[in-house]
Amino acid sequence: MNTNFMHDIDSAITESVAALKSQQQSDGHWVFDLEADATIPAEYIFLGHYLDEREPELEEELASYIRSIQGSHGGWPLFHKGALDISASVKAYWALKTAGDNMNAPHMIRARKAILAAGGAEKCNVFTRYAMALFGHVPWRAVPVMPIELMLMPRWFPINIWRFSYWSRAVISPLLVLAMLKPMAINPTGTSIRELFVVDPETIRSWHKNTTGKWQGAAFIHLDKFLRLVEPYFPKLLRKKSLQAALDYFLPRLNGEDGLGAIFPAMANAVMAMHALAFAKDDARLVTAKKSIRQLISRSDGEVFIQPCQSPVWDTSLSMHAMLETGEALADRSIAGAGGWLQSKQILDIKGDWAVHAPNLEPGGWAFQYENPHYPDVDDTAVVAMALHRTHDPRYDESIRRAEQWVVGMQSSNGGWGAFDIDNNDEYLNYIPFADHGALLDPPTADVTARCISFLAQLGRRHDDPVVARGLAYLAAEQEQDGSWYGRWGTNYIYGTWSVLCALNAAGVERDSDMMTCATDYLLKAQNKDGGWGEDGATYDATQRGLCKESTPSQTAWALLGLMAAGKVIDPVVERGVRYLASHPREKNGRWVEPWYTAVGFPKIFYLRYHGYSAFFPLWALARYRNLIRSNDKSVAFGM
Repeated sequence: MNTNFMHDIDSAITESVAALKSQQQSDGHWVFDLEADATIPAEYIFLGHYLDEREPELEEELASYIRSIQGSHGGWPLFHKGALDISASVKAYWALKTAGDNMNAPHMIRARKAILAAGGAEKCNVFTRYAMALFGHVPWRAVPVMPIELMLMPRWFPINIWRFSYWSRAVISPLLVLAMLKPMAINPTGTSIRELFVVDPETIRSWHKNTTGKWQGAAFIHLDKFLRLVEPYFPKLLRKKSLQAALDYFLPRLNGEDGLGAIFPAMANAVMAMHALAFAKDDARLVTAKKSIRQLISRSDGEVFIQPCQSPVWDTSLSMHAMLETGEALADRSIAGAGGWLQSKQILDIKGDWAVHAPNLEPGGWAFQYENPHYPDVDDTAVVAMALHRTHDPRYDESIRRAEQWVVGMQSSNGGWGAFDIDNNDEYLNYIPFADHGALLDPPTADVTARCISFLAQLGRRHDDPVVARGLAYLAAEQEQDGSWYGRWGTNYIYGTWSVLCALNAAGVERDSDMMTCATDYLLKAQNKDGGWGEDGATYDATQRGLCKESTPSQTAWALLGLMAAGKVIDPVVERGVRYLASHPREKNGRWVEPWYTAVGFPKIFYLRYHGYSAFFPLWALARYRNLIRSNDKSVAFGM
């Protein structure tokens, strides 16, 4: 092996470890910014004007950020250098105008032309139309009927709140209150966006289209029309009882200064709902809910934006894995501090929403955010528990045992795992007009399933263990024809394939099995000429599969970690990938330069850029490569 090459790897690892340590918080955790698109800062501005609680200085900072990410096409994309998205573009233009931008400024003219060319604001998605209805930009008939009586529907009923995903429950419960009351935003500046409509919204009679092309979609459109006719005649007593049910759901879950569901849309809806219900301004619940939203303001790297949520548990557990891979002493403050902080965040005394489907299962998971006890997820739980297990510290034994018990109990009937719920896969619900975003559910996915198998296998369960075997059967059924796996929570097939290859290796699946050889072939063929790997967010559209605008450090790291898990260590393809990482430029804060979005909230509609990914994933891959190259045993001993 070339001495200079190994020296470059050593230097990159040493520098990255120092940078990562310097960014660790005093209590042991890491947290990096989580960035989405223009819609979140835009909605923050809307909220201030809905309440008439404006923040001019912050609005201008957010407007500056929104201007900075305007696309060359004139509109706003959902991710770096993406195509124009009509809903994001309308919200961005609307927010800029609300913040004081002149509609005849060059950037506003370009945006307006792009929006009108794309069909105008009437083409926006349902959530954007709800926001516009609250401000009177569209009539309430522009949104689907979502009767608040939904809160009273029993679990056996085809449409009820418990059939929705965690994020849908958290967002919808206060939204149903708004839909019932139909309040009007104060809108102190009287901002209008009529110029963004091709057709006067008051004249549009048919807002809801069957975009699915399926008979189920057509049937739900007819149901929406029927409900629109009869909803005004629903008994007042029933409506009052339904309103109370909505409050009984979301008020106990307000979650202090971490907010409802710990996600911005739910938090904002909760504040607007409480305002519409005339909660006193000094009501502790309302005051705290507003504070929770301010916790999402990011002021780093010279710009200000609003995060959709915070990711400390995820960031800390992955950073801990990377640090462990580098060989840092287990007694090192970074390792011990991270482990202790993570252990303190395990949810052991609250049975969250997941318990509706598993009432006898004891809690034992971790949430993604600082606090979100009603909504732990198995992905975080598996990753955290694997990191703690790698330390061999007996202090964590009980935490790991509880996590194992909980993860096993969260397995769905098809052998896979969803992120937050069991068997949350009633696909027909994605045909209702409200679900035009296609993200109402949380069904099992390959990447989350792989993480659970990796965790269980790291604890000693092999491929013949009944729980693991069912999970492996699910993964076998989900493998794509080209050998890859779809990445639900990371972009995209590289992420899914890395996740599954780690699981197959940990579970003891033979390397010459069809599953592993086809998957490694996929990754080997996907390498770019510069030695790296990359995958664009547009690949969630089947017509854009394989699209790569540029190699990225985090996606390259995933590909390398997947190949090494499959035994491809002494391989020219892997060496080229390592050279790409070792030579790729890094920022002053130690992160590899990576403006691209390599994660996803909801495919096709909401993408994420984890600022920490370019800090810990490349470090992890380089450290693993160094370890394996210098070892006689070229096999990966861990679940990730």
